[in-house]
Amino acid sequence: MFPRIRSPWAVDALITAVVQAAVTIPFVVPRSADVPPATWAFYGMTTLSVLPLLWRSRAPLACLVAITLAGFAYLPMDGPGQPMPYSPLVAIFTVAAQGGVRQRRVTIGIGLPLVAVAVALRTNTAREYLFAFFLFTMAYVLGVLARTRQAYTQAVEARATALEQAREREAEQAAERERARIAREMHDVLSHAVSLMVVQAEAGPLVVRSDPERAEAAFEAIAGAGRDAMVQLRRMLGVLKEGAQGEMAPAGGSPVARPRSPQPTLDGLHDLVGQVRRAGLSVALLTEGEPRPLAADAQVTVYRVVQEALTNVLKHSDARTVTVRLAWARGGAPGRLAVTVTDDGSGVRKPGGEGSGRGLIGIRERAVAHGGSASAGPGPDGRGYRVCLHLPLVISSRADVSAAAGETV
Repeated sequence: MFPRIRSPWAVDALITAVVQAAVTIPFVVPRSADVPPATWAFYGMTTLSVLPLLWRSRAPLACLVAITLAGFAYLPMDGPGQPMPYSPLVAIFTVAAQGGVRQRRVTIGIGLPLVAVAVALRTNTAREYLFAFFLFTMAYVLGVLARTRQAYTQAVEARATALEQAREREAEQAAERERARIAREMHDVLSHAVSLMVVQAEAGPLVVRSDPERAEAAFEAIAGAGRDAMVQLRRMLGVLKEGAQGEMAPAGGSPVARPRSPQPTLDGLHDLVGQVRRAGLSVALLTEGEPRPLAADAQVTVYRVVQEALTNVLKHSDARTVTVRLAWARGGAPGRLAVTVTDDGSGVRKPGGEGSGRGLIGIRERAVAHGGSASAGPGPDGRGYRVCLHLPLVISSRADVSAAAGETV
């Protein structure tokens, strides 16, 4: 394979050298004794018709004009003839391939009559006319085909570049969505666990002497919340590690499948409510309507929203009771699920409470991801605080029903 030459100057110089070698052949081949010898003057005029090719890429039409003038100047001389008009053919090809519309029109409009004039000054035979017009047409057509192929190649390359950029943007957006999802999961897990531990830790010293059994239960609740948080964090970190490194396999072996813990489901709400009750908050879990199958990812959303709402009650409210209500409605097909978490607090944060509002933002993002909506604000009659989640009920597939039943994901 020959190395690809990228510089236009180098390409033009190479073509000029090749054409010069071709036109030199009649000057080095011995001539008959009945014709004048080939002189350096004849060779110099022939070279003048080749040198303009050095500028063929930068000025195609000017190059063709210079070659044509040099050719007509050579016609009256009785020098060696050429079997092919190499320089004019290359110049015509270049104008058709690289020249503008006006340059191409000028080449056709003036070039064909000049070809006829040149033939008339030389042999003026039908055979010569046919041969000259054929060469002119073929050079021009090949140039047009080259221009069309170049335009097609550029369009294909531009499309490939656009597709690659689109894939990169899609991958970046997918990674951003995944990072946001993991951030919400970690926020929900850590915020809930830490809030439970803080509440229990604050209550423990107060009852450690007066009610040892209650203090022991508080410390056990702290340990349980910490263990649960560690289990869920290990699961999420394991997913992150697998996502970054892929499923690693032993040398020469198959990928190793790692067991994963199930995602939270609606059934896990009972355990969640139990954890909060052990922290000293009275929580009621109510269900209205007939429960219907819910996709596994939607169940995770409901669980996390309830978890975040209960965590906010523990951290930022002086409430004593909380009601978690799941209302299954059949209005419209296939229906909706309304989840509300209402407390009887003052509706404001505890003095000195801190928070970034990321939890409420995460609730809204989860709802929108499932085509639903979420809101948060004062409860009925302006008392307490209420978090509402509304999700459309999408008919779940068998795989979703199995996942909702507790299969690993």
